[in-house]
Amino acid sequence: MIIGEAPLPSGPLGVDAVAMTMRFGDFVALDNVELKVRPGSFHALLGENGAGKSTLVKCIMGYYHPTEGDVLVGGREQAIGNPKDAHALGLGMVYQHFTLVPAMTVAENLVLARDDVPAVVNWAREKQELEAFLGRMPFKVPLNARVSDISAGERQKCEILKQLYLKRRFLILDEPTSVLTPGEADEVLGMLRAMVVDDGLTILMITHKFREVMAFADEVTILRRGKLAGHGKVADLTPDSMARMMIGAEELTLQPPRVGEVGDVRLELDKLNALDDAGAVAVHDVSLAVRGGEIVGIAGVSGNGQRQLVEVLAGQRQAESGAIRVIGDPYHATREEMRRHKMSLLPEEPLKNACVGGMSVADNIAFREFDRAPFASGGWWLNRAAFRSDAEKKIGLYKIKTRTPDTPISALSGGNVQRTVLARELGGEVEVLIAANPCFGLDFAAVAQIHAEIMAARNRGAAVLLVSEDLDELLELSDRLVVMFHGQFVYEARASEADLTDIGRHMAGH
Repeated sequence: MIIGEAPLPSGPLGVDAVAMTMRFGDFVALDNVELKVRPGSFHALLGENGAGKSTLVKCIMGYYHPTEGDVLVGGREQAIGNPKDAHALGLGMVYQHFTLVPAMTVAENLVLARDDVPAVVNWAREKQELEAFLGRMPFKVPLNARVSDISAGERQKCEILKQLYLKRRFLILDEPTSVLTPGEADEVLGMLRAMVVDDGLTILMITHKFREVMAFADEVTILRRGKLAGHGKVADLTPDSMARMMIGAEELTLQPPRVGEVGDVRLELDKLNALDDAGAVAVHDVSLAVRGGEIVGIAGVSGNGQRQLVEVLAGQRQAESGAIRVIGDPYHATREEMRRHKMSLLPEEPLKNACVGGMSVADNIAFREFDRAPFASGGWWLNRAAFRSDAEKKIGLYKIKTRTPDTPISALSGGNVQRTVLARELGGEVEVLIAANPCFGLDFAAVAQIHAEIMAARNRGAAVLLVSEDLDELLELSDRLVVMFHGQFVYEARASEADLTDIGRHMAGH
């Protein structure tokens, strides 16, 4: 590592990326990108999936060596060969996925993360020093608790504390609130914001949540397709102007207004119970009625039984007991029942759960009706021309970007796979729609289109059950909101009257 002869300045650290270019073969992940994070500021890095955000911070942290460009730390050019070099300069990163060792205590995780751990650890002295360190921090965490026994919010606080304990002065946060309830997210970001102001910490936060940018960041840099799309003071920008920079000239699908009357009960869950893969109860005595012309949203932190509930409704998991009724009829998730009741599914990870990757876009679109006219005669003689013409029509209608209808669906981007599933599931009449995290990991334009399609199905009288870990999505789309915790429904409110603090409390089990 080449470091300027003079020591780094004391106090908060600024970091600049200058003319940063990163190529992987022929693919240009970063194209002459500039990033300037002022010392003692809270800076947000925005961009759609694939915009180059992660590549940029990995170049700063020494995981990648940029093809061209320089990193300046404290105003001086640095050659950062690996993450250890970055750490020595006071740079740290909190990753989207936890890096703590679950079987160890919080104290053990903190002490053993140091470079200077003695061969024999004096735990009494170390804990005393940790208590003194925590006394200076705005976060409080249980030092003697095993990491596997604490909540996701406390784990995220531990990840941040670990970086501060290791004396990092410039902190990169990668989607830090994706595992937190709204209350926990505001608490953690509020505390970090206070440390930026009072203690001279510098923060660069990768996020896709405009609400967090507006509430906590001073400045923002926006990437689009590997290029700098815009930057500026947050006070001078609006969520709409930032969204436009993120997606460029591409037109966003406008969401239709909420119209229509609420009808009769279409989907009914009655004391439903289901187990997870390990045989533990995942869904416990769940009852719910969804009417035509309404969207019922299920909120909850991941791992509280939502996935198993959707799998039961999709026919991918057997219920242990209880009943499901669709328009009054018993429902066992057979293909015939789904067809008869015009039920549609937008599952999570559609390439894994709703498509056959090696088959063409046209074949995947035809799955629902392939054995009926005009696609088949006598239930077995397939009309390939009908497959193709139906696919071409839907590819245009749902803005699916594919080279041809015969392209294998696994070659498409995540947003285009989900658009293909939308075309199949919403292309005909829909009376019941079950959607599970339908926009996870998708770009802004795809999200706008999927939201518009879900709202349009509701307006046409469909009963919609929307399961999502994105609370903003639920509040935008739902008529009613239900919170799921430890396999049970613990809170219900009209979405227009729902209180964020209340929802967050119930999501955390309080």
